[in-house]
Amino acid sequence: MSKRLAGRTLGISPFYVMELLRRAKQLETQGKDVIHMEIGEPDFATPETIVEAGIRQLQTGEVKYTPAAGLPELREKIAEFYQQRYSVTVDKKRIFITPGASGAFLLALGASLNPSEELLMADPCYPCNSNFVKLFDGKARTVAVNADSRYQLTAALIERHWHEATKGALIASPSNPTGTIIAPDQLKQAIHTVNALGGCFYSDEIYHGLVYGEKASTALAFSDNVFVINSFSKYFGMTGWRVGWLIVPEEFVDATEKLAQNIFIATATHSQYAAIAAFDPITLAELELRRAEFNKRRDFLYDALLGLGFDIPIKPDGAFYIYANCAKFTDDSFQFAMDLLEAEGVAITPGKDFGLHEANRYVRFAYTTSIARMAIAMQRLERFISRG
Repeated sequence: MSKRLAGRTLGISPFYVMELLRRAKQLETQGKDVIHMEIGEPDFATPETIVEAGIRQLQTGEVKYTPAAGLPELREKIAEFYQQRYSVTVDKKRIFITPGASGAFLLALGASLNPSEELLMADPCYPCNSNFVKLFDGKARTVAVNADSRYQLTAALIERHWHEATKGALIASPSNPTGTIIAPDQLKQAIHTVNALGGCFYSDEIYHGLVYGEKASTALAFSDNVFVINSFSKYFGMTGWRVGWLIVPEEFVDATEKLAQNIFIATATHSQYAAIAAFDPITLAELELRRAEFNKRRDFLYDALLGLGFDIPIKPDGAFYIYANCAKFTDDSFQFAMDLLEAEGVAITPGKDFGLHEANRYVRFAYTTSIARMAIAMQRLERFISRG
């Protein structure tokens, strides 16, 4: 280790899928057709209404800094959205516009987490979440979860793993990689348990909107004493615009604003103006059509994988992932994913990107490509596993 390199970087885990993605790009340059089911990015273009709003702002030439907390108009739109969609009232001063959900996590943890304090989260989970904790010299304490809890932390699990150094708990619903939603009563109990223990509750809601049955509940329906992280990337299709939001408890407003002023100054101005158009009725109507298409894709892929022999104990409720047990075919899901790419040009994500719990038994499929392309991928996958 270089003496000039910060020690905290050693605890930051890489994205293993990036090795696979690099190889996929190499194969494509060699003329191989690769079907991408590894990256969690919608394949739809950003809705035209949003693009046009961003262009209009750029054309004014007035692309200046906004307030650190974000455009007042956008914060007001988000507050209205919570009232309309969830029947929840949120004071817009508690809403902060951030450079994607990643920026929201940085502000939330920067305002609340001290060095050596622990944050409970599910295993499997999105890997960046634990890395954000490590960046602030905190400790990510992952809790193994299975189908019996819908791969979600429960109040009982939180209480069982809570100890003196624990600062709080994070729940993602719908989750990445499993796509499961925590039931409203379970979410309420988890929040009340954390609050009773004197901790902080963090709710990752970036896949809200991309649900295919019962709607996901926001943590704000049960308490104002929560951090809520959301984004315009997934449901709204604005990944590259890098704009998200964070809602904080009242006591954290001033601290969060100071952090935003110093870390980001402000989220990209044209992206914020574009995001205002995300709430236009015409935009929301288009997004609902896209949600319906993702629903069809989920059903197609779920049935196809079951037919091939993969074990999927719970049909995903939302997001655009299926976390499938591939133990019938391999005891090393990373090598399975690499071999599948080399042999058949199908790119998927190995379980080791999402934690340690049975990671070698699982792979994640993202249905962020068309049913026609997924059908070809399933033919290739069947051919691959039939060769043993």
